[in-house]
Amino acid sequence: MRLSARNQLAGTIQSIKEGAVLAEVVVRLAGGDEIVSVITVESVRSLDLKVGDQVKAIIKSTDVMIGLDTDQ
Repeated sequence: MRLSARNQLAGTIQSIKEGAVLAEVVVRLAGGDEIVSVITVESVRSLDLKVGDQVKAIIKSTDVMIGLDTDQ
């Protein structure tokens, strides 16, 4: 699979919580950090996603916010 998105983070699915329409998919990255994606339940099923699957979290966004803790 080739994509134009440059932000592709490889990881392992840790959990999938399905709701009526949306599902929360937690992916653990190599360094131990986790990223959470909210996708449709239909996407989870059509991709046949399961806990333990090796996947890529692909981030394609026009906005990236930066925060600074001013109490440091």
